[in-house]
Amino acid sequence: MIGWLHGVLLRKEPPALLVDVGGVGYELEAPMTTFYDLPAVGEPVTLYTHLVVRQDAHLLYGFVRESQRRLFRELLKVNGVGPRVALAVLSGLSDAEFSRCVVDEDIARLTKVPGIGRKTAERLVIELRDKLPKDIPMPGAATAQAVPLAPGDPVSEAVSALVSLGYKPNEASRAVRSVSTQGLGAEEIIRQALKGMAV
Repeated sequence: MIGWLHGVLLRKEPPALLVDVGGVGYELEAPMTTFYDLPAVGEPVTLYTHLVVRQDAHLLYGFVRESQRRLFRELLKVNGVGPRVALAVLSGLSDAEFSRCVVDEDIARLTKVPGIGRKTAERLVIELRDKLPKDIPMPGAATAQAVPLAPGDPVSEAVSALVSLGYKPNEASRAVRSVSTQGLGAEEIIRQALKGMAV
């Protein structure tokens, strides 16, 4: 089992990352909440990881905080939630926001995450109420500033990332169009689009 990686961040294209660890490139997928806290490409990075073994692939998921990984693992234990949906949950809601949704039984907010219907949202609330990691940051806690992605068209990158997270192309385009993208990098556009969809 690969528990964590420390190396050089070679590429970040939401939701995919490439990290060089001693000359070996590890491909990972990560939620947007991890992307917001990543260093610039070429900088050292440490990620907590979770390996999913399938018949056709070994998939590695990365997180900047141990609490994110524990929450991801708790999500995977819920019937009807696989890695793709768990990634979408952690991309659409911060640890603290998800915790608040569960505590407040905010089914309406949970169902705005792609892949989460009403029944799954209700299961999340019932099954995770007493299992949430204790070290989830409190709502309103300071978060690191978003680091821009590698140069490219930030609007296209944002739409592509949202589609990769499970949103339909027309939903992703509509969400990005609702953001004032002037001068923003792809990560900030994604952050604002996800915020807008969660309202």
